[in-house]
Amino acid sequence: MEISQNDFILEHGLMRVNGGKAIVPNVIKAVEIARQRGILVVWVVREHDHLGRDVELFRRHLYSPEKVGPTTKGSVGAELVDGLVIKQGDYKLVKTRFSAFFATHLHSFLQGSGVNNLVVVGVQTPNCIRQTVFDAVAHDYKSVTVVVDATAAATPEIHNANIFDIKNIGVATSTLHEWCESSA
Repeated sequence: MEISQNDFILEHGLMRVNGGKAIVPNVIKAVEIARQRGILVVWVVREHDHLGRDVELFRRHLYSPEKVGPTTKGSVGAELVDGLVIKQGDYKLVKTRFSAFFATHLHSFLQGSGVNNLVVVGVQTPNCIRQTVFDAVAHDYKSVTVVVDATAAATPEIHNANIFDIKNIGVATSTLHEWCESSA
């Protein structure tokens, strides 16, 4: 799972994704279904240093001692949006870049947990979702699925263009309903 944090979802969020709020119910449902089926839920979140020293260069101007930048560790913006709750048995992974695999231990954790198949939900399709999915394919995961109505971008056009590219590298794409039916 990729991020659905307040700074990306809420109206006043510092990095708000226009389509983000609409997918939250489907993200919640996907997590519930995964838990019911005994699927490991991995929460991938961004948390940054208060001075932005660990953020991409193009975003560093958003951080300073005088203001809280996007998804600053300990800020309200870095919290999961209401309705998303990390529960016992879930795993939280903190990242500082688009891909959940880049400069993290995600791959070794998943290997150690016996995970070969990934289902990805959250925001934002052209950044975090896309980079994570491309890296998952590069790591040779047996199956990678993006739930298209539990992921979002700034516009439907951007979302759909990225889903098109994701399909072209062999990643499965399905609606939440299709994923629930196929995983039954």
